[in-house]
Amino acid sequence: MRIVGIVQARMGSERLPGKVLRPLGERSVLAWVIRAARTAGCLDDLIVATSDRPEDAAVAAECATLGVRVFRGPAEDVLTRFVGALSGVLPAQSRGVDAVMRFNADCPLLDPDVIRTAVRHFTASPGLDYLSTSLHRVLPLGTDVEIVSVDALRRADRLATGFHRTHVTSYVYTHPEDFTVTGIALPPDRSGLRVTLDTIEDWRLIEAVVAHFGDRIIGVRELSAWLDANPDVRALNGEVRQKALADR
Repeated sequence: MRIVGIVQARMGSERLPGKVLRPLGERSVLAWVIRAARTAGCLDDLIVATSDRPEDAAVAAECATLGVRVFRGPAEDVLTRFVGALSGVLPAQSRGVDAVMRFNADCPLLDPDVIRTAVRHFTASPGLDYLSTSLHRVLPLGTDVEIVSVDALRRADRLATGFHRTHVTSYVYTHPEDFTVTGIALPPDRSGLRVTLDTIEDWRLIEAVVAHFGDRIIGVRELSAWLDANPDVRALNGEVRQKALADR
């Protein structure tokens, strides 16, 4: 089974513009995501899907520096961007791609072990359309991963409307009557922790994490234990609330 990772990334953000290229330690936020995906060692290719807006030329330039493929498409229709990335960047090989692992460029603290675990479960389940660690989330927000079959992604592209086009996979997992969907949980429950990057408060917490651990990948268990032991750091974004799906 061939699984391609696609990272959605663009400079536009209502609450923290330009966040994906903010310098975090020795590399950009986007570069942290790319490193984690590559370190997992279980993806057959990796693409960054950014927008065709002028400001996202900076994202494309960073991809060139990082040596990662890039596809540029509609800013708001991210589902079209993902499908376009498969056919536009991997035209010769796209028919041989079975599934896509979706990454967000505002999640720099991804754990390669979680990526590998998700791939292992997906490949062991023939006929599965969608797998995620967030359907019954116990991981810290910002460390989840999801995989969608190419067939399901293309079906969603034909059927999805509204906010489902922004969120790529939401049409699939909200229609379990039409798709084979499963979730995996990786205990213990650390769902109360937030390490995604959406606000300046999130940035302060992530900066504090990197200031302590340095420029290295941090496993979920190690990260969670450290945040448990440092409630002052955990409180930095403790009041931030995640937007509802239809509002994001």
